[in-house]
Amino acid sequence: MRHRIVVLGAGYAGGIAAGRLAKRLHPDDTEITVVNADADFVERVRMHQLATGQDLKRLPLADVYAGTGVDVRLARVTAVDVERRAVALADDNGTDEIAYDTLVYALGSATADHGVPGVAEHANDIAGRQSALRLRDRLAHLAAGGTVLVVGGGLTGLEAVTEIAEARPDLDVALAARGALGDWLNGKAQQHLRGVCDRLDITVHEHTDIARVEAAGAVTRDGREIPAQVTVWTTGFAVHPIAAATTLAVAETGQIIVDASMRSVSHPEVYAVGDAAIAEGPGGKPLRMSCASGIPMAWQAADAIAARLTGRAKFPKAPLRYFNQCISLGRRDGIIQYVTADDRAKPSLLTGKLAARYKEFVCTGGTWTISHPVLYPVRRHRIVQTRSEIRLRG
Repeated sequence: MRHRIVVLGAGYAGGIAAGRLAKRLHPDDTEITVVNADADFVERVRMHQLATGQDLKRLPLADVYAGTGVDVRLARVTAVDVERRAVALADDNGTDEIAYDTLVYALGSATADHGVPGVAEHANDIAGRQSALRLRDRLAHLAAGGTVLVVGGGLTGLEAVTEIAEARPDLDVALAARGALGDWLNGKAQQHLRGVCDRLDITVHEHTDIARVEAAGAVTRDGREIPAQVTVWTTGFAVHPIAAATTLAVAETGQIIVDASMRSVSHPEVYAVGDAAIAEGPGGKPLRMSCASGIPMAWQAADAIAARLTGRAKFPKAPLRYFNQCISLGRRDGIIQYVTADDRAKPSLLTGKLAARYKEFVCTGGTWTISHPVLYPVRRHRIVQTRSEIRLRG
């Protein structure tokens, strides 16, 4: 009887975890299934490009995993029963259930509205393909002189506002940041960022807290009105509520609490990776929601699962640390901010066209890794434990 591994979500973390498991485990012993709502892999780091009218190459999951031994199930996850080890699914044909022996939870995150009134009704986001396409349609229908406000001064907000301003120089584009512009970057990076915003004619509202979003714009905490025909909300991410509805140990954020191997601290047959998990990084700080965290988390989980199932006491340790922050500022500019292991800015950085090429290389590399899941190196090991032994020892 083969060991059933179910991976929920085929984003960067889930997609890489599934492919790595297929490289590590013998197909005669395992049954690996990826459950995903979208038929294609979504390059989430490029949603600001999609929203501004750029076309992204399709990457069907069926093609990605063809010949790897990984089955793709197109469905939405509606619930997880960790006591029965079963996942409830829904698709166009109705509802169903899939059982597992080992679960890799990688459902990712969606835009967080932080309880701000009007966000759901009046704001757009770029957290996924469908929402990015909705924003794309709204921007396409704006006439010259139209107003756009991007709320959120983090990485997503900076990439969105510069991409929109570069693609549509005929629009009046603004950014609202709770703190100072790029205040987590070093001084030279902040100076470059201000120069880019000036060059692209972006109005920057610093130290601005948005209290509510309306059809005609946003209202700040101190009562100022910022007009906008289109408001783009990029103030952070929140995980799907499915994990919090289970008996899994979760943090206040709803993220699954995991140990150093990405294994749930409450249910040893469950692993969590990417935005869905809260794991400790260098200096005891939680890893932030990002591809830079999710990809090594996926490596770690897959290697730990393979090692435990094949009877090896030790498994490789993935580099759960940071090296740089890559920020695209339109198609021809960017910032590569080198950081410490715990994500604090160093004095060194790259800017301009070289940084833009660097960021493009990183994005392309991530997608290439997803699209070639078992290209290198493949060493498939046999499982030495039976399913009953795994449950007894779990």
